[in-house]
Amino acid sequence: MSDFSGKVAVVTGAGSGIGRALALDLAKRGAKLALSDIDTEGLAETVRQAEALGAEVKSDRLNVAEREAVLTYADAVHAHFGKVNQIYNNAGIAYSGDVEVSEFKDIERVMDVDFWGVVNGTKAFLPYLIESGDGHVVNVSSLFGLIAMPSQSAYNAAKFAVRGFTESLRMEMLASGHKVKVTCVHPGGIKTNIANNSTAAGGEDITAMADVFNKRLARNSPEMAAKTILDGVRGSKGRVLIGLDAQALDLFVRVTGSRYQRVVAEAASRLIPKPKAK
Repeated sequence: MSDFSGKVAVVTGAGSGIGRALALDLAKRGAKLALSDIDTEGLAETVRQAEALGAEVKSDRLNVAEREAVLTYADAVHAHFGKVNQIYNNAGIAYSGDVEVSEFKDIERVMDVDFWGVVNGTKAFLPYLIESGDGHVVNVSSLFGLIAMPSQSAYNAAKFAVRGFTESLRMEMLASGHKVKVTCVHPGGIKTNIANNSTAAGGEDITAMADVFNKRLARNSPEMAAKTILDGVRGSKGRVLIGLDAQALDLFVRVTGSRYQRVVAEAASRLIPKPKAK
């Protein structure tokens, strides 16, 4: 309990999935919670469950892609609790589409939420984390921040960017002597609604792709993911891999180098549903 009890933890994307599981696990460990999501109904249910566990909760609708809103939100959270100890930049969206057929606006939307949302949250809360003398930044990347996949160029770009941003931030905090720890999280297949809520380039069968993800790839529960993340936070780990799939594929990329790309391309051509003909 000493690692989280009484700490003020901010969780974005708390309305479902890993975000909700993090909020509830933190509540059980005695943390005070600042929870946000763009999905107000899902957020309200998370708040209900967290408060039932005895947690003090501040709840707000927030679009992490809106920088000024995030900056205002950080100030409001600090004013409410008097301090901020941890930020879990978890909010994210999924999109599928080959570069050839993806619209610029679709790629920008993924980058705005999945990368800039992390940057916005980190920058907004970092001064308060430094002030606390006991801060921790936790940025959720993905297995796709370790390995690239066809049709995932936008998502890969955002998640690889989160990884680079977070690893650089960790080195900056170490070099500066600031008492802020930094962790980058790479979940493998987690049983959440991210695939079901995904968007795709025209012609792609998003239902079939979600079915593939849910049946073949989503092996781990959000609760397991949350526990693994918080164990990593408690252990001050710089990188947290969630699931055997993330661990195995990380090793695969390290061993094979760029050769993995041909292997993955061939496997994906058999596994990923083909776009419908126009």
